[in-house]
Amino acid sequence: MARLIKATIIGLLIGILGVLGGFVPFGFNLEENIGLDFMFRLRGFRDPPSDVIIVSLDKATVDNLQLPANPYKWPRSLHANLIENLIQKGASVIVFDMIFNEPSTLEQDNLFAQAVHKAGNVVLCQYIEKKTTPLTNKEGKNNIELIIEELIRPIPSLERSALAIAPFPLPKVPVKVNQYWTFKTGAGDTPTLPVTVFQIFAFDVYDEFVQLLEKVSPPNSVKFHRDKNTIIANRWVEETILMFRNFFTQNPLLGKKMIQEIQGSRVLSSDVKKRRILKSLVKIYHGPKSRYLNFYGPPGTIDKISYYQLLKTDPGSVLKENNIDLRGKVVFVGLSENLLVGQRDGFYTVFSQPSGVDLSGVEIAASAFANLLEDNSVQPLDFPVYHLTIILWGVLLSILCFFTPPILSAVGVIGLSILYLATAVVQFKNTSIWYPVVIPILFQMPLACLAAILWKFFETSRERKHIRKAIEYYLPEREVMRLTKNIGDINKNIETVYGTCLFTDVEEYTSKTEDIEPKELARFINDYFGVVFKPIRQYGGFVSDIKGDSVLSLWTTAVPDVNERKKACLAALDILSSVQHFKHHSDILYFPTRIGLHSGFISLGSVGAENRYEYRPLGDIVNTASRIENLNRYLGTRILVSEEVIHQINGLVTRKLGKFLLAGKSKPVTVYELISRSEEVYAHQKDLCAVFTEGLDAYEKQSWEDAIKAFDEVTKTHKEDGPSMFYLHLCEKYKFNPPDEMWDGVVVLHTKS
Repeated sequence: MARLIKATIIGLLIGILGVLGGFVPFGFNLEENIGLDFMFRLRGFRDPPSDVIIVSLDKATVDNLQLPANPYKWPRSLHANLIENLIQKGASVIVFDMIFNEPSTLEQDNLFAQAVHKAGNVVLCQYIEKKTTPLTNKEGKNNIELIIEELIRPIPSLERSALAIAPFPLPKVPVKVNQYWTFKTGAGDTPTLPVTVFQIFAFDVYDEFVQLLEKVSPPNSVKFHRDKNTIIANRWVEETILMFRNFFTQNPLLGKKMIQEIQGSRVLSSDVKKRRILKSLVKIYHGPKSRYLNFYGPPGTIDKISYYQLLKTDPGSVLKENNIDLRGKVVFVGLSENLLVGQRDGFYTVFSQPSGVDLSGVEIAASAFANLLEDNSVQPLDFPVYHLTIILWGVLLSILCFFTPPILSAVGVIGLSILYLATAVVQFKNTSIWYPVVIPILFQMPLACLAAILWKFFETSRERKHIRKAIEYYLPEREVMRLTKNIGDINKNIETVYGTCLFTDVEEYTSKTEDIEPKELARFINDYFGVVFKPIRQYGGFVSDIKGDSVLSLWTTAVPDVNERKKACLAALDILSSVQHFKHHSDILYFPTRIGLHSGFISLGSVGAENRYEYRPLGDIVNTASRIENLNRYLGTRILVSEEVIHQINGLVTRKLGKFLLAGKSKPVTVYELISRSEEVYAHQKDLCAVFTEGLDAYEKQSWEDAIKAFDEVTKTHKEDGPSMFYLHLCEKYKFNPPDEMWDGVVVLHTKS
C-alpha cells in the first residue's frame, strides 16, 4: 500500500509537470509543431468536400494564353470573363484570393467591377498592413512604438461591387502554419475570408438560423436583419457577421442552447447537411477567434482547375471543359502552383513537400472554408480533459514503472505508449480531436522511467544501508564493506592478521539465572551485553562471537601494533568498571565478569559451508585467550592478560602472576593481572604489587618460606587477593612435597575449570 501511495504521488508530480509543460511556450510549440504534425502524418490524406473547387492561376495558363508570369499584370477583363463563365456553371460563391488595391486601366477595372456586381456572389480579399508609429514622452524622446494593423481594401469600384471583402492573414515567414483567424483581433474583430465566405454560403439556411436564435435568445434582445435578400442586396455581409458575433459574445450561453436545439430538432434530423451547416455557423460566432486547420493533404489535394480552362477566349466559343459542373460549389481563385519554380504564394505547413513546394494561400483558405463546411476543424482537448489526461497518464506510467522490474517496465511503458498513440491517431482520424503526444510520450514517459529508476536506486541504497547496518551488528565494518561489494566472495575471505582477542565470561552464570523467567533473563542479558559492547566499540574492537553469556571481541591489524593492544586493555578495564557502575545504578541483575586477553597471529574470515557461514577467528590465540579468561577462576581475578598483550605498553598498572601451562596446551604462558590505568592506581595497590612480586620471585627460586611469608603478608592486608591465596596454598604444598629438579616455576593446570 505504501509503495502504491509513493508511486501515485510521483505520478501526480509527473502529471503536474506535464500540465505545466503544456503552458510553457517551448512545450506548447513542441506539441503543436511536432505532435500535431505527427498526427497528420500518421492519419494521412483525407478527401476534401466536393463543394470546394480551386481555380488555379498557374503556369499552364501563362503558357496557353501567353500571359505575363505575374498574375497581377493579367488583364482584368480575363477575371470578368472567368466570373461570367463560373456563374453560367452555377458557382454558389466566387472568392478571389488576390489583392486588387492597385488600379489597372479604367476599361479593365470597369469590366471587372461590372462582372463582380452582376454576379452578386463575389468575395474579394483585402490584406492587413502593420504600421509602426513612434510615440514620444514628455521629454520628446521616441521610446515607445505603437503597432497599428490597417486594412488595405480593393480599389473603390471593386469594393462597391463585391458582395463582401475580407482579409486572410497568414504569417509569410519561416513559421509553420497550423491555425487561422476567424476574427482578426488587431483589426477590430474583422471576420476573415473563410468565415465571410461560409456565412454567404450558409444564407441558404439563414431563415432557420434566425428562427433558432429567436427561440433561445432573451426576449426583445435580437436586433438584426431577418431578410437575407436585404443583406445581400445592400452588401451588409460584414456588418451582419459582426452583429452576430457581438450578440453571441454578450450572451455566452446562447451558443450551447442553440446547439442543443439543433440536435434535438426533429425537423432538422432528416437533413444532415443543413444541420451540420447550422451547427458550424453557431460555433463560428460562439467559438474562439482562431482555429486549427484540418489539412486534407499535400498541394493539389483539393480539386483544382486551371484558370485558362474556364475562359472563353473568343465570343461565342464554348469552354474547353464542358463537363465541369460547378452548381452549388464555392470557387476559390488564386495562385496555386505545384511546381517550385514560380511559386509565389507558398506557406510552410505539415504537408510541405521535401522538394520545397508548399501549400498556397488559396489552398489554405479553401481548406479553412472546407473545415467550416464539414464542421470538422482540429479540436484540441478541452482544458479540463487535457489536464486530466496528462495527470492520469503520469500516474499510470509511474505505477507501471514502480511495480515491475526494469526490463518489464520498459517493455510495458513502450507498449502502453504505442497503445496511447494508436488511440490518439484513431481519435484524430475519426473525430479530429487532437490528443497531446509529445508531452506524454517524449516527456512524461522518460521522466516516469527515470523517476522509477532513481527511486528504486535510492530505495535499494536505503535497503543496502539497512542491511549493512544490520550486518554491522555481526561483522566488522571493513568486512561489511567488502561483502556488500561482492557477496560471492564470502568463502574466499580468510586472511591472516595480527589480533588481540578479548574473552569475557559471567561468573556463575548458570546458578545465577536458573530461577529467572526466560523473558526477564533476555532483558537482563541484553542490558548486560549493551554494557560490555559499548567499551569494545568505543576502542575500535568488534564483537566476533557470542555464546551464552560469553563474548569474544577482536582488535586486528596487519602487523603487531602496540596501540591496538593498548586499546584492548583499556576496553577490558572499562568493561569491568561499566559492569560495576551499572550494578549500582540499575535494577539489572549483577553479572560479575571475568576477562582474558591474548595476542598473536590468527586466521580471520568466513567459516562454514554451503549456505551457513560465520565470521570468526581461528587459531591457538583464540583458545589461549579463552583459557586465560578461565584462569580467573583459579586466581580469583577479573582481568588477566598474556605477556604478548602488555609487551611495551605504557600507562597501565599490571602485576605478573607467573607462568601457567593452561589445560590442553603444551607451551606455558606468562600471565599478568591488569589492574588499572597508571593515573588511577591506589597506593595500597602499588604496595600489594610490590609485596606480591617479592613472593613470586621467592616462589620461582623455590624459597618456600620467603614466598609464604610474602604471600601471607599480602593476605593480612588484602584478605580477598586471589593470586596470593593461590600461591600461598601452592607454596605450602611444595614446602612439604617439593617439585622435581626440572621444575621451572610453571603452574600446570590439567582442567579447563
